[in-house]
Amino acid sequence: MPRDKYDVIMVGGGLGGATLAKALAERGVRLLVVEQAAEFKDRVRGEGLLPWGVAEARALGINDLLRKSVAYEVQWWKRYLGPVLRDSRDLIATTPSRSGCLDFHHPEMQSTLLEAAEAAGADVLRSTRVVGVTPGNPPAVRIRADHREEQLYARLVVGADGRNSTMRAWAGFDVQRDAERLIVAGVLHQGMPIPQDTVQYIQCPAIGQGVLVFPIGRQRFRTYLVHRRRATTPSFSGRQQVGGFQAACVETGAPREWFEGTEVDGPLAAFDGADTWVDHPYRDGIVLIGDAAAASDPTWGCGLSLTLRDARVLRDQLLATTDWQAAASAYAIEHDRYYASLHRLEDWLTVLMYDIGPEADARRAHVLPRLAAEPSRAPDLPGLGPDSPSDEAARRRLFAEDGL
Repeated sequence: MPRDKYDVIMVGGGLGGATLAKALAERGVRLLVVEQAAEFKDRVRGEGLLPWGVAEARALGINDLLRKSVAYEVQWWKRYLGPVLRDSRDLIATTPSRSGCLDFHHPEMQSTLLEAAEAAGADVLRSTRVVGVTPGNPPAVRIRADHREEQLYARLVVGADGRNSTMRAWAGFDVQRDAERLIVAGVLHQGMPIPQDTVQYIQCPAIGQGVLVFPIGRQRFRTYLVHRRRATTPSFSGRQQVGGFQAACVETGAPREWFEGTEVDGPLAAFDGADTWVDHPYRDGIVLIGDAAAASDPTWGCGLSLTLRDARVLRDQLLATTDWQAAASAYAIEHDRYYASLHRLEDWLTVLMYDIGPEADARRAHVLPRLAAEPSRAPDLPGLGPDSPSDEAARRRLFAEDGL
């Protein structure tokens, strides 16, 4: 296809970019995906779609593809306070999507979806950098490969280039950022002696720490440690910190035997959990999706699901009208609404479960017994995500300020 004949240029071929490219190409949209990486490598990234994200995967037509190739359904979600089991939830039986978590190794997922986008008719350029974007009508994208540069035009340019997006700066978006609060470190373990059908979530609020273990198939488990940012806490990045990472997991409440005899497969890396986002992620022919539009705190595991909602909402808006400026603006308005809801919900849960000190302890002493008696007081992040009520009445109910 001549390179001046594209409807959409997609910057980034990860989950959001590849999925949206596949969905639009299947409907006849002329599309180019520009992906910098020659191959996808393990970089410690999200590897679980929560059930509300699985509903988005179904709507986008990638659910069966993932299940048949790289994904692994996890039925159970177990939560602990320290070493004590708090509850065990059958996700398939209790979520609106009637689905468990859909887990996968991130690089395998990326390759599968980008190949599917190409098979659907999208052009794909690998090992190609975007070195500049000019908003306008039409917007322009400057690419570089093999020391040669080329400028391309399209009706719409979609930035799907992640939480460190350069598209945002080139297009003039103002980036908002939460205050630093939590750090999330992750590593891939091989051969942990725990069930492969269960997400294990251990929280120790008194010390502001949590551990999540996601099975991703073939006896592989992605283990995450969430902890408060402190000057005295080491940065759990690099293979030399694996011992300290595992010791911190045990301190949080994970059984020591989970880590005995297991192998570490891939890097250990830590990330700031603070949200970053832009308000109204569309302007002058440039639209942002996924982490480029809003990177939510990975503590709560909603990032991949949020990315698929972006892809589905933008797809639906673009296919509904020939006025793509209006469609992209409508997407941005809707994105602001559901992201704001998710942001509020995650902030409430962070305050409840990860704040430390006497006031935080007193709050939990008041709230947790009521949550144990009435679990519906808490937002259902796995099942509903941003569709959980997030108004003032919901906040008061969560924090047991409703007098009931």
